[in-house]
Amino acid sequence: MFQYTINKDLTLRVFRLDDAEEFFQLTMKNKTYLKEWLGWLDYTQTVDDTKENIRQRLQGILETGGYPKSVAILYKGSIAGTIGYNEINRTSKIGKIGYWLGEEYQGNGIMTKACQAFISYGFTELNLNRIEIAAATENKKSRALPERLGFTEEGIIRQAEWLYDHYVDHVIYGLLREEWEKSPK
Repeated sequence: MFQYTINKDLTLRVFRLDDAEEFFQLTMKNKTYLKEWLGWLDYTQTVDDTKENIRQRLQGILETGGYPKSVAILYKGSIAGTIGYNEINRTSKIGKIGYWLGEEYQGNGIMTKACQAFISYGFTELNLNRIEIAAATENKKSRALPERLGFTEEGIIRQAEWLYDHYVDHVIYGLLREEWEKSPK
């Protein structure tokens, strides 16, 4: 199973079914905070909902021929959030990264390091040519990540996502394999 140790405090690994309780508790603890930008939280109401989400993530490993599409971010042994490829287009070799981190874990460089690792994974293991990140135009924290990592802002998709009672526009960021290969690691 996929496990990537970034440093002594930070590891990315495949979710396991026995992570459901911890991941559910992290989600519920951060629900109000996360609802500002994530539209799926009303569908997560029980540990069983989280267990089903993990089952779907594990099914995604079969769809990619053994490579996980999403993983748990562990910080000092606790699940701090998740990062993954929400979509992978095998024909065009494009992956679309999504992520979230519990509020209490932010400001430690965790997501920057996790995203750097997942970008490398996408280009080297998944053989992607392009990686995209979409973020709501007003979500400054989420937008800062691709900007910090050398992605190019490519445009805005109007009314790209419904968030409970309103639409939000998304800024699309892209990074090409050739750009990543030339960048300092």
